[in-house]
Amino acid sequence: MEAWISEGGARGETSELVRVLRTNDRGHEVLTAEGDECERTCGAQGRHEGWTERVMVVRAPWQAHPQAAGLDKRLRHAETALAALTPPRGRGKRQSTEEATLVEAIDLVRKAHRVEGLLGVVWEKQVEPHTQYLGRGRGSASRPKRVIEPTRSHITRMARQANNIAGLRQRCGWKAFVTNARPTRLSWEDAVLGYRNEYRVERVFNHLKRRRHIAPLFVKLNDQIEGLTYLLTLGVRVLTVTECVLRRSLEQEQATRPGLHLENKRKMTGTPTAERLLQAFAGVSLTIIQSPAGADILRRITPLSGGQEAILHRLGLGTPLYRQLEIQNMGS
Repeated sequence: MEAWISEGGARGETSELVRVLRTNDRGHEVLTAEGDECERTCGAQGRHEGWTERVMVVRAPWQAHPQAAGLDKRLRHAETALAALTPPRGRGKRQSTEEATLVEAIDLVRKAHRVEGLLGVVWEKQVEPHTQYLGRGRGSASRPKRVIEPTRSHITRMARQANNIAGLRQRCGWKAFVTNARPTRLSWEDAVLGYRNEYRVERVFNHLKRRRHIAPLFVKLNDQIEGLTYLLTLGVRVLTVTECVLRRSLEQEQATRPGLHLENKRKMTGTPTAERLLQAFAGVSLTIIQSPAGADILRRITPLSGGQEAILHRLGLGTPLYRQLEIQNMGS
């Protein structure tokens, strides 16, 4: 993959890449992707049959800058962590006396910040001998002495590997994927856009882990664990179906919806998430008033706005289902 991306970057410098332009929300035409493709022949080991697939190397400009900024951030954090391994001498400053221990700590820092091969470190062994009298009491000319030579390993210089960093920075925003569909069936542009618009099953598990909090489960019995898991997965299924139905309705009519972004009510979207749909109904409430005798029950629900009614319509629910919540139960 690195070879493909390096070749794609070299072609980009000579403007030989296929470019995909799209109009953003402000009406400006921007570059959304660029890249190239090649073919390779694949086959299973021990078999003569094979197949040919297209390798698409794509660069996303909107991803290149954050990835480059993340690289700079990792380098800075790694340099700070490495400098802390060998602090200057002082009270409470732990020194590194074993060179092997320092080497191991340096490798752990570079691995933790993912800067292996990007940050060079130079250290040296420092010896500061001093004389110490043997025994207790004051020193004298005739008193025996000994020389103590404490050593420590100290980092003297850190250098960024410019060539390796430049090569990695050049690959920021690039990715490669393959398809066996022929160009007559799936063009390069359609393949790129289709890949970006694909449904990701991992989003369902993200709902369970981060938003539905499937772990940890504060239960002990297996029946409780199974029941709670079924309940949470049922909620995720409802969210997934709701999101899918509304997006499909908007796509069929080439329409977009406003008011689903709390930070910008005027922002239009054709791919709303289930969470934003629920936020659109955050102000809805049902009030139930029961008479002292319990014979009469009065219900009042919040009237829906035009946008909320439009969402229910696209979900195939309609407002009559919502108004059924307000059916009065009056005693005789």
